Amino acid sequence: MSAVVELAGVSKTYGGAVPVHALRDVSFTIGAGELVSIIGPSGSGKSTLLGLLGCLDLPTDGLIRISGVETTRLNDAARSRLRQETLGFIFQQFHLIPFLSARRNVETALLFRGMKGRDRRDIAGWALGRVGLSHRADHRPNQLSGGEQQRVAIARALASEPAILLADEPTGNLDTENATAILGLLESISADGTTVVLVTHDLSIAGRTKRQLHMRDGQLREEAVVAGAR
Repeated sequence: MSAVVELAGVSKTYGGAVPVHALRDVSFTIGAGELVSIIGPSGSGKSTLLGLLGCLDLPTDGLIRISGVETTRLNDAARSRLRQETLGFIFQQFHLIPFLSARRNVETALLFRGMKGRDRRDIAGWALGRVGLSHRADHRPNQLSGGEQQRVAIARALASEPAILLADEPTGNLDTENATAILGLLESISADGTTVVLVTHDLSIAGRTKRQLHMRDGQLREEAVVAGAR
């Protein structure tokens, strides 16, 4: 299994009168098509780590490679391009545009790719079908349930066909039934070959992933493999 995410000795320190060491010497690799959870309490470094994986920030020390590209050597424009071409993002807050239909919300992921409108619509239709929402394509967010809104957000992330999907507490605003359905969808996406990195503080959610990276106080304290998980 080829590595699509590689971290070696990564640290992140925020300056100030009293420096904050958000990450300390973190190293791990994630292979293509893996479903991996990053878990830990508030302040453990999960969000900082996700920002680095998403090419939204740079480490103070260490090396990061995303799909073989050393992101720490890229300028802002090159990191932005890598982010657009390689990464998809799912958040706890769905971040849907309220006056757009589900299809048009998914199309927003493709607006800067120079595509014809028909091609954008076709891809958005495919992505909504992938998450089981073809029949809700013309509905606006306020006409959808919370679980459906999160599936639209996942479809938007899938529209650009990313190699890596970064999910930040994607079930945090959902009830148990919808959370289970969303996790099942992420498992299916991983099985199709997309690498999924799931950040959560919920141990029951993390228990559905085969690999768990346990963060505490900015350090990777434990890496666990769960027998029988995806």
